[in-house]
Amino acid sequence: MAYLVPSEFVTKMVDAGESKIFMSTRDTLIRAFMAGAILALAAVFAVTVTVQTGYPIIGAILFPVGFCMLYLLGFDLLTGVFVLTPLALIDKRPGVTARGVLRNWGLVFTGNFAGAFTVAVLMAIVFTNGFSTPPDKVGQVIGHIGEGRTLGYAQYGAAGMLTLFVRGVLCNWMVSTGVVGAMISTTVTGKVVAMWMPIMVFFAMVFEHSVVNMFLFPSGLLLGAKFSFMDYLIWNEIPTVLGNLVGGLSFTGLTLYATHVRTAPKRSLG
Repeated sequence: MAYLVPSEFVTKMVDAGESKIFMSTRDTLIRAFMAGAILALAAVFAVTVTVQTGYPIIGAILFPVGFCMLYLLGFDLLTGVFVLTPLALIDKRPGVTARGVLRNWGLVFTGNFAGAFTVAVLMAIVFTNGFSTPPDKVGQVIGHIGEGRTLGYAQYGAAGMLTLFVRGVLCNWMVSTGVVGAMISTTVTGKVVAMWMPIMVFFAMVFEHSVVNMFLFPSGLLLGAKFSFMDYLIWNEIPTVLGNLVGGLSFTGLTLYATHVRTAPKRSLG
């Protein structure tokens, strides 16, 4: 069948998490690098379309093309491994340890950042004609995004930090649903459709994705945006990473695992 029932694809999620924990350092970094780079290009594409059309919803509709490409090619995002690898630990797979999970997260974060930053540098060259002119319109918009989503939160203090964290939670609820979507079908078309829907929702709702932000904010800094690297870390990346972890694991990973693998006893009819 082209569609796998939940008990089947949730088992695939646990299997995938286990395989990622035992993957070599080299392969983990390469796959994470490419995932960060492709997602960054998709972000550029979405912002460009938004600037050209004046309709952000069109950019949101088209952004998932990058997500679909990277998952069909077997690359890894931090938001995805946040959900998959802990399930292998919870399922008590042989040899899986908390240290192994944390090692995987660290390597994927490093690879994602390196890939996203590489594209940030390449696109900064494009936006400024090799740093010889001011940024073009798309470059200016990216710079303003960085300012609004760092200093914009900071002006509200603790309330801004809470808002940022919650947007990170909501983001990976949707993004991790897209990760699962890649597993619920055995056809490319089925996988793409299942991935496309939740990714479009997250982007249209302007939720906070840690890997997309690894491109947007360093790119803004390269283009002369008025915020600092510490603003980016404290008032975006760190809270976003934590929100992504909580949202993906709580609303997607643990809920699916609890009700489709570790199911509760059936009710007695007596």
